[in-house]
Parts: sequence; structure tokens; C-alpha cells
Amino acid sequence: MFDISRKRIRRLIRGTIFRGRLARMRRRYGNIVETVASALSVIVVITSAICLTCLLIYAGYDSSTVDRILLMRTLHISQAIFIGYILFNILFRFRKMLNESLFIRRIADALMLLTVIPLLAPHCGGPSCGALHFLHSRLILFIGLSIYSTAELCYGLMQLLSRRTNPSLILSGSFLFFIIIGSFVLMLPKCTVVPIRYIDALFMASSAVSMTGLSTIDAAATFTPLGWLVIAILMQIGALGVLTFTSFFALFFSGRSSIYNQLLMRDFIYSKSMGALLPVILYILGFTLCVECIGAVAIYFTVPDAMFSDTGQKAAFAAFHSLSAFCNGGFSTLPHGLADPRLFDGNQLFYIVVTILIIAGGIGFPNLVNFKDAFTEYLKRFKAHLLGRRHTRSIHVYDLNTKLVLVFTAILFTCGAAAFYLLEYNNSMAGLPTGKRIVQAIFCSATVRTAGFSTFGPSDWLGVTFLIAMILMWIGCSSQSMGGGIKINAFAAMLFNLRSIASGQKGVSAFGRSISLASVRRANAVICFSILSIVLYSVAIMLMQPELPMKAVMFECFSAITTVGMSLGITDRLSDLSKIAIASAMFLGRVGIISVLCGIIGNKPDNSGMLPSDDIIIN
Repeated sequence: MFDISRKRIRRLIRGTIFRGRLARMRRRYGNIVETVASALSVIVVITSAICLTCLLIYAGYDSSTVDRILLMRTLHISQAIFIGYILFNILFRFRKMLNESLFIRRIADALMLLTVIPLLAPHCGGPSCGALHFLHSRLILFIGLSIYSTAELCYGLMQLLSRRTNPSLILSGSFLFFIIIGSFVLMLPKCTVVPIRYIDALFMASSAVSMTGLSTIDAAATFTPLGWLVIAILMQIGALGVLTFTSFFALFFSGRSSIYNQLLMRDFIYSKSMGALLPVILYILGFTLCVECIGAVAIYFTVPDAMFSDTGQKAAFAAFHSLSAFCNGGFSTLPHGLADPRLFDGNQLFYIVVTILIIAGGIGFPNLVNFKDAFTEYLKRFKAHLLGRRHTRSIHVYDLNTKLVLVFTAILFTCGAAAFYLLEYNNSMAGLPTGKRIVQAIFCSATVRTAGFSTFGPSDWLGVTFLIAMILMWIGCSSQSMGGGIKINAFAAMLFNLRSIASGQKGVSAFGRSISLASVRRANAVICFSILSIVLYSVAIMLMQPELPMKAVMFECFSAITTVGMSLGITDRLSDLSKIAIASAMFLGRVGIISVLCGIIGNKPDNSGMLPSDDIIIN
């Protein structure tokens, strides 16, 4: 018994010593491993950018114009770096990698490791090898590289955001980044039927990301299906926002994000809790994809078959126009846009579908999140009612922002449709059946606020209709939505502020709740900056091109700042400097002038509370 006990004691001592040595080795070499891992992560992010660039060049250029052998070598080097990084994590950081990664991240790693099989078994690429034959195809390599590169770039961007850069500067810089990248991609030979100048590609990329719809070239005759796909991707990125995409990929592929990033995303999508950040992002993306898919199906069955040579072309048309309508982009693959006679003389349900998509895109992310929360609250109430339990009800199911948007959207849409129907009854819509007049009035009321589609051009309207349309364009849609303008929220805050001033009230209230002074001040600033920017851009264009009509120039600048995309026909007559000016106007209209100023100037100490107060005379 004594010997057995002594042996056990010896084993315990040896085990303790071994574990102690192992712990010391981990402490000694753990810092080295983490340092190497940090260096490799930077290399992987840079390699990911190079890899995606090579994939774009490979897809956008013909084999006769680029050295595809050099491109494939670069891709294989990227593949080796990615695989080396994965193996390093498996060998030295396996436990930490499991804690940091989600299941989908492991799938991405596994997909990347599958690309090694053609290197290990190069002679098994024939049809008789079954699955190995499929794994030998370049498509698997390209898919693996693109997914892994995209995930690493997004994760790297989220890590960069952890350095607490100004959020407004991040938002503005991210949109500018995709505009520049998109301009180079649109110049790829496979994206255009004929080569285009860079200034036109830059203008198109700016118009797509800002979801405006203005074009300096004949887009329908210039871009190939690949070019239209690039424009659709740019519109989707501009609509959902770069932060939504990067946060989705970073959280979905890594499972972790810094507290600062989560706070940034929570403020961007107005989520009430950080714990529900990923579900809210998934909800926004899922809602967007579902609406666009339903819209594509509805458009597919409402457009005439005679317009297309095959089913695939019709499906592509439906998908693109559903995305363009929901994103309030205003782009169309047809030479005459949605005024095409084949559409106009066809099923009018097409315009109803497009109208619904435009309105849905103008609701705004915060309101979509509020709708989800309200739906959850109603489900809890219904469940409690069925079970006979008492449920503590929320005092306000819909917040003030949602109520303002819903009420003013209904008012503006109804008044706009009635105005178009009554004013254009015997003008641009003269001779049309009553049903078509009603549909076109509804369509025009929705599209002039931000989308930019048109069946009747602005030059065909009466003067009073033109003025009403400009007011609707200026107001626009909801904040944090796909639309432009000063936003309904700012317009509503201005009206309630005017009411409070006229009635002698100290505070501003609406629907039984008080609007904060900060919100009212920001609304007033947005309105002032909007008017000033329209005036300044109009003056600048008039000075650069005095031969252009003043009305057309002012409307062009107005349309660019409000990101509507309507024109009086001078867009293709703009000079290079004027194109840059209008492109910058579209960019500012999308990201917001205040956001750009806040990003450039930054926060400064507020000393106003220590200064003596005084009144100024305002009549």
C-alpha cells in the first residue's frame, strides 16, 4: 500500500512539474506566437486586396490584353499565403482560433484548404475522378479566394475601426473608397461595349453609390451585362451602407467585434441593444433580399415577353430593376428608361410594383428595426393572451421617429399623387385612360421624391407641377434610408419647431412626446446646408459653363444634392470640371454634408456654457 501510494505521489509530482513547464513554455513563446500572428494578419489583409484586384482583372479583361499567366501566379501565391496562415493558426493557435471563429469561418477555412487538393493530386483531374474533377476547376479556386479575401478584408476593416476613428469620417471615406474602386472596375473592357473615359466612369460610380441615377453617357448602349452587374453591386453597397456589409462579414465570419465597433454599428442602425446586433444586421439584410426577390418576381410577371429574346434576359431585367427601385437608384437598362413604349403601353401593374419598391426602400433602417420590435411585442401579447397570462406592455410600441416617418410619408405621397393627377390631367397625361392616369400619378409621386425614374420628363410638366416636384425632391425620404433629400425627419422637426414658436412654447413636441433640442438644431443645420449647397453648386456650374440654361443648371444641381437623378437634358453636355462638381454633389447628398464636416473638423470643446448670454434681434 505504501509503495503504491508513493508511486501515485511521484506521478502527481511529475504531472505537476510537466504542467508547470508547459505553462512556462506557453508564457515564454505565447507572445512570440501572437506577434507572428499579428504580422501574418496584416500580410493576409494586403494579400486579400491584391487577390481581389487580380480576380477583377482576370474577369474584366480578355486573354489577349492581359498576361493571364502572371495573374494566375499571383493568385497561387495568394492561395499559398492564405493556406499558410490557416495552418499556422491550426498548429499554434488552435484553441484560440476555435474560440474566436464561428462555424461559417471554419467553412471558409475548409474551402480554402480544399483548393490544395489539385496540388496534391494533379493527375486526378479527369472526368473519371468524380468529385476531384470538380475540385480541379478554376471556379472552385476563384470562389475560395474571393470568399476568404472578402472576409479577411472586412475583418481587417473592423479592426481598423477599433482605433476609434471619427465615425463620420469612416462613413464618408468608405463611400469614397467604393466610388474610386467602382470607377476603375467600370473601365474594364468586359464592362463596356466601347471604351469610356475615366471621368465618365467616375461619374457613373458616384451616381451608383449615391443612388442618384444621373449619367453622362448613354448607359443602355454602353454597358455590358457585366457592367450592369457592377452598377447593381455599387447601388446595393450604397443603399445598405458599407458599415452594414463590413460588420456583417466581420461578425459572421469571426464571431467577434470590439465594443467600439458594436457601439458604432448600434448607432448606425439604431439598435436598442448590442446583444442583438448580429440578428438586427441579419434582419436588415434578409429584409432587403426578400423584398428585392419578391419585387423581381412581380416585375418578371408584369413585363411583356416581347421585350426579351429569352427567359434569362427577362429574369436579369426583373432582378436589376427590382434592386434599382428598392435602392432608389433610378438606373434602367432600357434606352428610354421606364418611359419605354413597350412598358408604358403594357401592364400598368409594373409601375405599381416599382412604386411599392420605392416606398419600401425609403422607410429607413431604424423604422425597419422598430417594425421588427413592434411585431415581437405583438407576438408576446398574443401568446400571453392565449396562455391567460398577464403581459407587461410597452408604453410606446412605435417610437417617435417611426410615427413621424409614416405620417409624413402618407401625407406627401397622397398629396403628390393628387397634385400630379389634377395638374397634369390635360397636360402630359392628356388622352390617357383614367386608370392609367391614376397609376402614373401614383408612380410620379413616389419616384420624384428620390428614385428618379420617369415616364414623363420634367420638361413636359406645367410650371406649378415642376415646383411641387422640386419640393418633394427636396424633402425626400426617411433618414437612414435608401432615399435622399433633407429627409422627412428634418422636415417634420422644422414644422413642429415653427408651430412651437408660433404658439409661444419653449419646447418642441409631436405625438405626445418632446423632440430634443439637439435634433431640432441638427434639422435646421441640414436644411440650411442643403439650400447653401444648391446655390453654391449652381453658381459654380454657371461660372464654368455660362452657355447652359440657368433653369437646367439649377435643376441639375438640385437633383444631384437630393440624389433624385432627374435632369432637363444637360448631363451629357457637362464639361469635365462640371462632371466632377456634380459627382461631388451626389456624394455629399448621399453621406450628408454635416457628416463630412463633422469628420473633417472633428469635435471641439464646448465653451458656450461659460460665456455670457445675450439676445439678438430677429423679426
